[in-house]
Amino acid sequence: MALTGWLALMASLLPLPAASPLPKVADVEWQPFAAQVRRLTEALNYLGAPLSPQDSKELTDALAASDAASGVDRAQEVLDRYCLASIQINPEMRVKVAQGPARPELVEQGWRIFLVKVANEAGTTSELKAVSPQALSLFEGGARSNGSDRALRGKLQAAGPVPAADLWMDVDLFKGQPLKKELSGLKLEYAVLQLFSRDAGKREGKLSFNVGQGTQDLGFRSDVDILFSCTPAAPFTIHVRDEQNHPTTAGFVIRDPQGRVYPTQSKRLAPDFGFHPQVYRADGETVRLPPGDYTVECNRGPEYLPASATVHMGSKAGKVSFKLERWIDPSTFGWWSGDHHIHAAGCAHYTKPSEGVHAPDMMRHCLGEDLKVGCNLTWGPCFDYQKQFFTGKIDKVSRYPYLLRYDVEVSGFGSHQSGHLCLLRLKEQMYPGGESKNHWPTLGLNTLRWAKKQGAVVGPAHSGWGLEVPTSELPNYVVPPFSGIGANEYLVDVTHEVPGPDGTPIRAVDFLSTVDTPYVWELNIWYHTLNCGYRTRISGETDFPCIYGERVGLGRSYVKLAGKLDFDAWCEGIRQGRNYVGDGRSHLMDLQVGEVAVGENGSELRLPQAGRVKVKVRAAARLSEKPDPALHGRPYQEKPYWDIERARIGTTRTVPVEVLVNGYPMATRPLVADGHVESMEFDVAIERSSWVALRVLGSSHSNPVFVVVDGKPIRASRRSAEWCLKGVDQCWSQKERFLKPEELEQARSDYQHARAAYQRILEESTAP
Repeated sequence: MALTGWLALMASLLPLPAASPLPKVADVEWQPFAAQVRRLTEALNYLGAPLSPQDSKELTDALAASDAASGVDRAQEVLDRYCLASIQINPEMRVKVAQGPARPELVEQGWRIFLVKVANEAGTTSELKAVSPQALSLFEGGARSNGSDRALRGKLQAAGPVPAADLWMDVDLFKGQPLKKELSGLKLEYAVLQLFSRDAGKREGKLSFNVGQGTQDLGFRSDVDILFSCTPAAPFTIHVRDEQNHPTTAGFVIRDPQGRVYPTQSKRLAPDFGFHPQVYRADGETVRLPPGDYTVECNRGPEYLPASATVHMGSKAGKVSFKLERWIDPSTFGWWSGDHHIHAAGCAHYTKPSEGVHAPDMMRHCLGEDLKVGCNLTWGPCFDYQKQFFTGKIDKVSRYPYLLRYDVEVSGFGSHQSGHLCLLRLKEQMYPGGESKNHWPTLGLNTLRWAKKQGAVVGPAHSGWGLEVPTSELPNYVVPPFSGIGANEYLVDVTHEVPGPDGTPIRAVDFLSTVDTPYVWELNIWYHTLNCGYRTRISGETDFPCIYGERVGLGRSYVKLAGKLDFDAWCEGIRQGRNYVGDGRSHLMDLQVGEVAVGENGSELRLPQAGRVKVKVRAAARLSEKPDPALHGRPYQEKPYWDIERARIGTTRTVPVEVLVNGYPMATRPLVADGHVESMEFDVAIERSSWVALRVLGSSHSNPVFVVVDGKPIRASRRSAEWCLKGVDQCWSQKERFLKPEELEQARSDYQHARAAYQRILEESTAP
């Protein structure tokens, strides 16, 4: 079906206050009922179908009631208004149903959401099922077909051919998170019912509910016939142009006055994702909407100013137009954005009708977020389906300057227990010895040896997992558990060199991933290894749609390139550290220490003796004028882990730009976060061989310039070397059990190599 066809419309909850109230259920246990109601409202918000503001307030007040019986009654008064059906399950497990007070209004080629009240006298924890003889999915092989559907289909087929006019609707109970598949067993709970209409006009439909075969009530009272009014929908055209007045693609959130989102989230298929309120549309594309008033929010990633419009949709057609404005364009300075870690399958993506989504769908999202480079990594879920899209070059859907390429994350297989690995710029995606994911090494360094031999750019994913510490200090000297899937075995890998494509030894690991886990956990291990003289760089990632499902490019790398954007050169820029990372709302461009620019000539500045150096940067940031109370002051361990609001100084519109020497701030300047690019200069003392970087903590971070004094290696901290040495032992204690027996000898040797390296560095270090 066409893109603007069956994607259709957002579900809505349509209460009918004038209808007779449903019977109250008494003697309900208050605490578990209140918990279920909270999950219910969370699910409705997730689906983009919230209660009205007034009803939401009434429900909040009911849940705060000191008297349990009163609270249950008041909550029922609110939620019953949204019920299309009321179900009673008697003690003998017989089910009967009656029509509820919600208006039976559907929308052509769209879904609507209602509630179903369940009075569970039997206390059953079976799965509640809803079917209809008018359901299109009965005869179209719908993914939601269940045993009750098949039984009903058999009865209808036995009675003779089903006229096409009788198949006009579809029915589904939403049972995804945070709701549960089965009933809770409580005397009272509410379910979420989703109904689709193919047609416009008056249509009668039969709804039938059961909790397993044979539970329908005698007299067919488990069925209810409802006359629906199906509102016609019409095309709503979206026009969007960029700052140069060129047609473009952007993200759009469409809401009615009650705050309900269109089209329905739970029933979206690619290129629209059900876990997003926004849809991505190019100039001239459409959605279908019923008549009414709507607010349309338009956004195109962190470098653009958000826009909105209020529009009226007529009965035949409607439209909206946006001319977008940027507050910054780093690409005009030669800095190209990219997200090295996104996925087209797994986590929030669906597995039917296909196993994840395809390249055109991911490309649309990159275009809509103005993300120049998207690294689409095939991993454990749907691996054998998604592997077909790897070509060893940028995908054909790429539209310069927007590039999409398939590569691999070692996640859900192989060495993933020691820390997931992002493998970029691969020539071959399959480890020798098999055609799938089941034969890969369990020692991460063996995976890296294979990848580096073919010229890949590699690094651990979501670095902070397993490195949790109970402090916000940076650097800190608490040895973390090394019990996760982040940059755990990195502490070993960073000490190794492995053969490159021509056999020459090169670094085994090129970068640490940042921006998608708490910044203290990510940066602490990096600072310690930099203090030991290792030169790993950082890159920004989102891990979409796993750690972050909101949008691609929430974590980004901005890579400086001299000429035209090229994927291989962009990856090489990360390897060389010619980039900064962040949330896209603060920028640290053209860092220079002395006469050395970051990422050029090895990022190395040589001084004959200790002295002072000039540090220059072009910095920019953008904050709203007023603090966001939901984010300002939030603990760093809570999402969003990197956000410009974390850097705000008090209630001002400024953020601190810090110069780091060996992990500690040596100079700080306030930057007004009004979007203007400011040239900043610092003068800092260098007492010994050190690394120098800049950061807006919690929003952006540069890669380092290495200042070598009197030809001596960086040995910045004995405590860092001690931390690393202890960390290797702690990591081994956690990872040894995951190794294949045939890799144990190699693993012991590799870990011992790391211990010896840190012991030598410890002995060479004099600074405390």
